[in-house]
This record gives sequence, C-alpha cells and structure tokens, in this order.
Amino acid sequence: MEHHELEDILTRRGIKPTANRLLVLRTLHGTDRAMSLSELEARLGTVDKSSIFRTLTLFLEHHLVHSIDDGEGTTKYGVCANDCHCNDEGHEGFADLHLHFTCERCHRTYCFRGLPVPQVAVPEGFGIHTANYMLIGLCPDCHGKRSHTRWDKGR
Repeated sequence: MEHHELEDILTRRGIKPTANRLLVLRTLHGTDRAMSLSELEARLGTVDKSSIFRTLTLFLEHHLVHSIDDGEGTTKYGVCANDCHCNDEGHEGFADLHLHFTCERCHRTYCFRGLPVPQVAVPEGFGIHTANYMLIGLCPDCHGKRSHTRWDKGR
C-alpha cells in the first residue's frame, strides 16, 4: 500500500499520520492475518513496545483495528473494514462481525470476512453488545504437515 493511501486512511479516521502510526498501519495492512503486540514489535525493531501499544489503542478507539482474543490468551489486532463500527457503544447489527481462525500449530490468527456468522438466541433479558467467533484448527500451511483431524474424516 502506498504511503499516501496509508495517510488517507488515518486522516479519514481522524488520526494524525505520524511516522510510527504509518509503520504500524503498513505492517498490519501488509499481512493476511491479525498480529499480536509481540509480533508487531519483532517486525518493527525500531519502534518500542509502548509506542506500538499506544498506537494500537488509538487505532482501536478510531475503529481502524479490532482486537481478537485468539483463544490461547493472546490479544491480536486485525484491520477493520472501511465501514466498521465494531466498537461503537450501542451499535446494533455488528457491522464488522466476522469469524476468526487460530491455527493450533503456528498460532497465526486470521479474520474470515464474508463467511456466514452463526446466529445465537440468548435467553430473554440478555442483550448482546459484541461477539467473538473463534475457530481453532490447522491453517493451510500446517494442515498438510499433519494427518487429518476429526473434522476432516470422510471428506
């Protein structure tokens, strides 16, 4: 993604485009998966962990990224869709609600947009404000390195 495109993305979300913010955004846009703070720190050797964390926090507040509990105790960050309002208080309909997948071998986490999201009926009196749909299994890279799982039998 070009430098001016990244600046435009930040500006449209009301974020001043600083060098560190552009680096973090470029890194997140340059991958097909969600990344943890530690992964970002390893990729951005010149940016300290606290600066990355502050940048991610700002991006979360402005709906530029969403946080994902990967099911293994690590928070990962994925780029939101352009029309995302996933963190808005009182937002109905979960505009960017989608499935997530964590590979149990390599621990990569992916956002699966465009797949049907299961509808859950909760008991009367409960109100859902957000949901985290996490699938855990093997990614394509790791799937071929191991015998088929119980879900693959018969396919």
